[in-house]
Amino acid sequence: MGIPLLQKFLVGSYVVRQRLAGRKRYPLVLMLEPLFRCNLACAGCGKIDYPDEILKQSMSVEDALGAVDECGAPVVSIAGGEPLLHKKLPEIVKGIIARRKFVYLCTNALLMEKRMSQYQPSTFFTWSVHLDGDKSMHDASVCQPGVYDRALSAIKRAKERGFRVTVNCTLFNNAQADKVAAFFDSVQELGVDGITVSPGYAYERAPDQQHFLNRDKTKQLFRDILRRGRGGRNWDFSQSGLFLDFLAGNQQYHCTPWGNPTRNIFGWQRPCYLLGEGYAKSFRELMEETHWDSYGTGNYEKCADCMVHCGYEATAVNDAVANPLKAMRVALRGVRTEGEMAPEIELDRQRPAEYVFTRQVETQVEKIHQRERETSLAGAP
Repeated sequence: MGIPLLQKFLVGSYVVRQRLAGRKRYPLVLMLEPLFRCNLACAGCGKIDYPDEILKQSMSVEDALGAVDECGAPVVSIAGGEPLLHKKLPEIVKGIIARRKFVYLCTNALLMEKRMSQYQPSTFFTWSVHLDGDKSMHDASVCQPGVYDRALSAIKRAKERGFRVTVNCTLFNNAQADKVAAFFDSVQELGVDGITVSPGYAYERAPDQQHFLNRDKTKQLFRDILRRGRGGRNWDFSQSGLFLDFLAGNQQYHCTPWGNPTRNIFGWQRPCYLLGEGYAKSFRELMEETHWDSYGTGNYEKCADCMVHCGYEATAVNDAVANPLKAMRVALRGVRTEGEMAPEIELDRQRPAEYVFTRQVETQVEKIHQRERETSLAGAP
């Protein structure tokens, strides 16, 4: 089972409460980035493309747990960078679990076996291991040989110790449906508790800009993959069936970036985990003062090809709650992989991209330098 029954119940109850309260926008998963530093340099990732001053920064335990309390989302996905490089991460995880939030600790697994003794198995805790396909696919994706084998070793060790483990798989335009389906079969045989899958997104400063999927290719790829697994029923996914249905081109969804808000070392990131176009000082400011209608496919050029889970999973979950019979049909019959696709969102009114990343980085570096100057002056005799 990709998602534990307790998690389904508590998250479902949370969504129903929000809807009954008449809230249009509310968080579902907090994307918590306690640092950007990483021990890999993947070609498709823009997260580590920061100056050293920023890569040295880490979020405090107080700020991390404060973000969890401020946001109130029932699920917390701890990402990075590589979170296991954070020295206080066990304390952060323990504090989140104490709040009865479901924690997904995203990791490339290079440090997982070494750090595993610092964590305890729990229904509220899941290792989410980054694996972008089989050995050849994954090692090429992370630009380093041997990473796949170390990840498999860590997964096996974690399962032996009673942990929940899922696999987080990002696919690019060189993915082959047969190989991806065979990979899903292989990790299922390992006994992993679920698979999270998403198409890659073109990070503004990612080194490799040539292998990201557009929406047409994404839909056809997922149809080809899911067809090889009886509409996806052969595999346990840690995702809504309607999100998979969306990836296969059967649903026309608009993204809900507030469903997966991001809190990192800079603050609350606008508008989402993937686009950094400004930061709010508080979660309330993020929700109330972000011009949400300026973003998303059809609204903003940068969002044109995005079909990533952090934008659309919350949309699918809300649709499942609003239309349970539709969600049940997909769960029982699997994702439809033939026939006409849902109409695509028109792009003729989208506003042009604004390239503000460099300015944002420069602003954050200056803030770091200012804090250092203030600390130095405070310590001077």
